[in-house]
Amino acid sequence: MSIVTIRNVEFLNNPARFLDPYHFRVTFECIAPLPEDLEWRLIYVASPGNEELDQELDDCLVGPVPVGVNAFEFEGSAPNPSKIPPEDVLGVAALILTGSYKEQEFVRVGYYQNTEYDNEEMKESPPDPIRFDRLVRDINQKPRVTRFQIKWDIAPPQPRTAVAAGAANSAAVPSADDLDEDDTEPSANGNSAS
Repeated sequence: MSIVTIRNVEFLNNPARFLDPYHFRVTFECIAPLPEDLEWRLIYVASPGNEELDQELDDCLVGPVPVGVNAFEFEGSAPNPSKIPPEDVLGVAALILTGSYKEQEFVRVGYYQNTEYDNEEMKESPPDPIRFDRLVRDINQKPRVTRFQIKWDIAPPQPRTAVAAGAANSAAVPSADDLDEDDTEPSANGNSAS
């Protein structure tokens, strides 16, 4: 069971210029207090086949984390254009937000980002070299979420088991053998049975 569950990631500047920082708000729920910080990282993936080209745009620590719904705003720098192969600049890239506790990744939220020029003329006939100042990005709002089981070192609260009310307090019910012999019950015709 995960102690932390992401409830929402809201991009506060989407769409935006390619060179603008990423600005978003993360809302998550925590079901047990966490004395250690959660680490959040933002990663830009331009070339899925080459992990060496991934760029960590920023990271932040949040904590200690109390029980309940928590939120924070996160700003990550734009990717460094010089580290993106020219053939991977335009089109689809990935943006990944990861959450870790004690250096163990517990969640990965991936988004597709589409990058294109801001006008039709440049879209149809892209300039060479690439004009990063004219690029815009649009992040798809349907993320792919992957959760990982980790060792939290924190016990989640256990639901309380309720004791059946009345079971422990009810009086004993007498059996027929406990009735006095001189007790009589009326018969079906209304006369006493002996």
